[in-house]
Amino acid sequence: MHRMTSTTARHLRRGVLQAAVDAGAVCTGLGLDAFFRADRETDIEWAPRRTTALRTCATCPVRAGCEELALRNGEGEVDADEFVRGGLTGPELADARSAQAVRLAAAVATDQDTEGSTLDARMAERHVLATTSTERVRNGKRVSPAAVQQEQNTRIRALSLQIARTRTARRARAGWGVAA
Repeated sequence: MHRMTSTTARHLRRGVLQAAVDAGAVCTGLGLDAFFRADRETDIEWAPRRTTALRTCATCPVRAGCEELALRNGEGEVDADEFVRGGLTGPELADARSAQAVRLAAAVATDQDTEGSTLDARMAERHVLATTSTERVRNGKRVSPAAVQQEQNTRIRALSLQIARTRTARRARAGWGVAA
């Protein structure tokens, strides 16, 4: 997976960001305790764990996407150093959210466009199918790559048709009209 830039993360919708973070995050499998301060944990106890969490985030190819999701979710408080997400502490997220309030409001409004989110998800699924290996095993037996390719192509065609229909309907509602 390529490293996600903050500019890329800002332009993606929530569903695509979440899928990228779920698929590529370095922290997957580490457990939430590594990134959250325990109840009654002192600053002295939390500091080295926070540093380790920040180092983990620094190596993550989808760190920018994780940060963007945290900002859109309104995470972090100025006076509460309770967790690390997207390579930032809670207070750092709160500061970033304040500095980017206008942009984040627009991103959150865009995220609420469920039809657009569905369209993004279908395009992401189509891309995954188009770039997925045709090597498969079912019931302990190797499936012919040609058969897998045919299944993938059928699904890609169906997704492409759904995408085209959705785009046409959205354009018509936006007043683009239909070409004669």
